[in-house]
Amino acid sequence: MTEPARTTRHYPADRYGGIGPAAPRPEGLADILERVLDKGIIIAGDIRVNLLDIELLTVKIRLLVVSVDKAMEMGIDWWTRDPMLSTDAQELADENKRLRERVNELEGEGDD
Repeated sequence: MTEPARTTRHYPADRYGGIGPAAPRPEGLADILERVLDKGIIIAGDIRVNLLDIELLTVKIRLLVVSVDKAMEMGIDWWTRDPMLSTDAQELADENKRLRERVNELEGEGDD
């Protein structure tokens, strides 16, 4: 009797050093960044400095990394109201300043 012929597959080593059929892995930094921005990532931590059971300093760190679309979907849109980042917000800040000055003028005229 003859034994059936066995075939052995020889897989070359992949770029990660593994041997075998290629498993789905991220292609690179761009793919990882795309996934992080799409899903989001939160990093949170607190740093406390105590001396003899007296709290001297507390630093709370909260970091959220998401795409703009994902942030707006989550209800986060602070940059739309920041005068340094939005021309609309700057215009509103300027209008607000002018209105406050006018109100102060009008209140000053009534005192005479």
